[in-house]
Amino acid sequence: MAKAEQIHLPLDKLQIGITVKLPLSWKNHPFLFNRVEIKEEAQIELIKSLGVPYVILLSGEEIIEQAEAERVEEEVVEEAKPQVDKKMLVRKSLRLSQQRFMKCVNESRSSFSKVASDPEGAYRNSAALVEDLLEHMSEVETPFLALVSAGESDASITQHGISVAVVALMIAKAMELPKSDMRDIALGCLYHDIGKLRVPDIIRRKKGPLTDHEANFMKQHPNFGYDMLNKTGLYPEMVLNIVLHHHEFIDGTGFPDGLKGNKIPIVTQIVSLANDYDRQLWTEELRSPQVALGYLFKNRAGKHAEALIAVLVKILGIYPPGTIVELSDETVGKVMMTTKEVKQPQVWACNADGSDAALRFLAQEGVFVERVLKLEELSEGAMRSLQADMGISFYFSGVPKE
Repeated sequence: MAKAEQIHLPLDKLQIGITVKLPLSWKNHPFLFNRVEIKEEAQIELIKSLGVPYVILLSGEEIIEQAEAERVEEEVVEEAKPQVDKKMLVRKSLRLSQQRFMKCVNESRSSFSKVASDPEGAYRNSAALVEDLLEHMSEVETPFLALVSAGESDASITQHGISVAVVALMIAKAMELPKSDMRDIALGCLYHDIGKLRVPDIIRRKKGPLTDHEANFMKQHPNFGYDMLNKTGLYPEMVLNIVLHHHEFIDGTGFPDGLKGNKIPIVTQIVSLANDYDRQLWTEELRSPQVALGYLFKNRAGKHAEALIAVLVKILGIYPPGTIVELSDETVGKVMMTTKEVKQPQVWACNADGSDAALRFLAQEGVFVERVLKLEELSEGAMRSLQADMGISFYFSGVPKE
């Protein structure tokens, strides 16, 4: 009878449950016999330390075959798993953010229309909208900001309210404020400018500087808004405080009451900062996100808490959504979403003349942002392709279903 052929088993195939023979003299290993039944991981590690390239398999071949079959199956499953198209996910995410933003704007308008005629309905609608905002922000542990637009040349009260709510909630989340504070912040942001509906359109929509009389009338909008909501008896005290005091500054130069420091609750301070920043994005010269931040540093020193401004800067990143940039491949783009890769954000980009516009995922391409551009540095074609003169609003980056 022919002698069975020995099976030389590589050391990476060692498994608990098999029996092997060591290809060594008994003097050259620590085991009692050359024949070793493997019962624990420690034996495997000890065999690997002996410096032999293989052992001789005596029994347990079926265990080895089963392990090999499972390994092959895992490899097949891994190969069959489709590769994630990150650019497609980014595109879907931006589309989802835009859809959600528009839905929020429309729902906010619906709430505004009911404040006088159906105050309870208005409150229910806006409270549900707040829960949607919190849910969208909480879909991921670290949400990012996405650039969105309502397609308007001027920011409507409701569009402005949603964008301010998103920025304020991001600040609150970064500060780890409780959910109850976040709800007050969101609801206060939605309604913070509702008092402007009591301001005549000729003043509210006026281009250029207001007269002293017009400016004083406009400054009454926090009081108008407070009165509108307070008489319903439905809104929490802190929400009313936000509506009344969202133009207060910690140095006492704000309005309507000239409050100072801690006299302004932290939730109201957060909304005041988010509102101040968002307003700068809709000035007549349509400031870029970076220029708007620079304006806060230069013209609002001491008016907002430094700690809050620091959080805002961290949230917006080096290149906030809406920033016009030049890329390392000499193309130009508009930042669409904040990312962890601060110098490789997602951009809508085109050639310098405006041709070949497309959404680009810079981290995949090895392309970087070189510098921030001013609008006057863009060609007419690039201005059109990037829609660089469109107003800037923010929403949470969406999480599309794959």
